[in-house]
Amino acid sequence: MSEFSARVFELVRKIPQGCVSTYGDIAFAAGKPRGARIVGYALHRNNDPENTPCHRVVFKDGSLADGYVFGGKDVQRVLLEKEGVIFTPDGKVDMKKCRFVMV
Repeated sequence: MSEFSARVFELVRKIPQGCVSTYGDIAFAAGKPRGARIVGYALHRNNDPENTPCHRVVFKDGSLADGYVFGGKDVQRVLLEKEGVIFTPDGKVDMKKCRFVMV
């Protein structure tokens, strides 16, 4: 595993239940401000979803990934709803209420 991927997983583990972060937020916090896609590639290889909740990472507009690696965006939505994440009527995460920004 690359050093960047390890940092991505470390950051994703810090996202609290009921919150989400964006691929861009994670990339910025990991030291690659323009590395949102690289974050996605790293999370696609997550082999420990119990401890690294990559379902809490969404696009900046609150939409879910079509190819969510653990079963599709419907599974991702169910996981997020179980944690209390709020969705808008158009099916996106309410980013004003649920976004967790890394500091």
